[in-house]
Amino acid sequence: MTSTGIRLHAPAPGWAIEADVVVVGSGVAGLTAALRCEAAGLTTVVVTKARLDDGSTRWAQGGIAAALGEGDTPEQHLDDTLVAGAGLCDEEAVRLLVTEGPDAVRRLIATGAHFDESAEGALELTREGGHHRRRIVHAGGDATGAEISRALVEAVRARGLRTIENALVLDLLTDAEGRTAGVTLHVMGEGQHDGVGAVHAPAVVLATGGMGQVFSATTNPSVSTGDGVALALRAGAEVSDLEFVQFHPTVLFLGPDAEGQQPLVSEAVRGEGAHLVDGDGVRFMAGQHELAELAPRDIVAKAITRRMLEQDAEHMFLDARHFGAEMWEHRFPTILAACRANGIDPVTEPIPIAPAAHHASGGVRTDAHGRTTVPGLYACGECACTGVHGANRLASNSLLEGLVYAERIAADIAAERAAHGPRTRVPAPVPHPEQPAHPLLAPETRFAIQRIMSEGAGVLRSAASLSRAADQLQRLHTEAREALTEQGKTAEPGVDTWEATNLLCVARVLVAAARLREETRGCHWREDHAERDDANWRRHIVVRLDPDRSLAVRPTDTADFPPTR
Repeated sequence: MTSTGIRLHAPAPGWAIEADVVVVGSGVAGLTAALRCEAAGLTTVVVTKARLDDGSTRWAQGGIAAALGEGDTPEQHLDDTLVAGAGLCDEEAVRLLVTEGPDAVRRLIATGAHFDESAEGALELTREGGHHRRRIVHAGGDATGAEISRALVEAVRARGLRTIENALVLDLLTDAEGRTAGVTLHVMGEGQHDGVGAVHAPAVVLATGGMGQVFSATTNPSVSTGDGVALALRAGAEVSDLEFVQFHPTVLFLGPDAEGQQPLVSEAVRGEGAHLVDGDGVRFMAGQHELAELAPRDIVAKAITRRMLEQDAEHMFLDARHFGAEMWEHRFPTILAACRANGIDPVTEPIPIAPAAHHASGGVRTDAHGRTTVPGLYACGECACTGVHGANRLASNSLLEGLVYAERIAADIAAERAAHGPRTRVPAPVPHPEQPAHPLLAPETRFAIQRIMSEGAGVLRSAASLSRAADQLQRLHTEAREALTEQGKTAEPGVDTWEATNLLCVARVLVAAARLREETRGCHWREDHAERDDANWRRHIVVRLDPDRSLAVRPTDTADFPPTR
């Protein structure tokens, strides 16, 4: 691995602290990793972009999938995951997930998370798309993520872990040998630290969540701007499978011009028997798949999009009027409130829905221990590509992946510490070079990127749409680079400009991979290559950033990931 030497344009760090581990992100993956590292005796610092409970985890409605029910087995969970992944899951990674998952959920409960139970005191399990068993644990009906976040945040505070909130991570620090030596970050607002600083540590765990804000309409919060993936690319790490962005089929439709985070209508609503219908009230999923409305998300999203195109409609409907008021209020109170806040009463009328960007199946490429191609740099959660999701994530596997792989990362860091003895000093980071600094984009560029991506690389893609998107993104990239190299000008450093720059980085990678993959597989749908092509494309696409800021894009030789070390 060779570092690119590329850094975001930013002031030099004005302060620094030291730790054994710095965890970037405060969702289920980040806080689980931090708690397990702290329990292993490692000095741990958590850095998060907003408040501790402001990440994607708290928005999760459905729940956590694990083989906890009577008659269910990890093998059955594995089979459902492999089917959803459309031939690109790493089977060993999935086996680790489903076998270690049940105990990881039990440890989460021991940490303080309270899940819904039956009258007899057993976990109340539900079913979602792609699952042949009821194996989804949930909390507060449809507020699972909020409960998990509450429990983990309380545990972090109770144990006195050092946290730096409202801090945007900028770049990875490395030592003279190319190993991880910490991160630079910018703290927003007043506090113990302010402005650009650094956390020096020999291990960095990226758990920065998704990149849904690269599209105009998404279920992701505003902080999901692909910061971890962009940082990893600048550090020389490889990313994989970024073309596989899952569009959630049922997102509350707020109008054709709605932008940013949109309210999610959980798959669990369909799991309890809601029907997808068109404007005439016709159920269009029946007969398209054996599981009808509970087919894997890519199949449902495509069916909705096809029906919208056939009928020249802006949205379809989700009909759950037959639930009645009591079930809506008990089982789905969060969704009920969101619908009513937007003028829709699902008790008496169908819910207008349309697909929106939801989950990135790809990300920073890791091995079974969460290790990336950069020594000392780990990744877990949505910003990572462990091989678990393949071409399409099975519903409610993401929270489980965050739990299981965060624990595996903590175990690996602790084992490294045990093998090499107590830390006597943090590796000295190599000073940031003045050049090549990465040019920053103006804040308004964010909206241009979102429009380009929604039009060219959304649910429906083609060679023509992706080519237009690539050209438009390249123009933004070239203009910013020329302004810096020829005029010495770049946008003023700040959160808005750093986020826009990160979004352009991940958008270019996504489009480059989507152009190369000339087939339809999982949540990657090419209109001009409508069939799955196992002979040529049952393989992964790996991308890295070269020192000249160009992208090196290559397919793997087989469906297996090459080693990270």
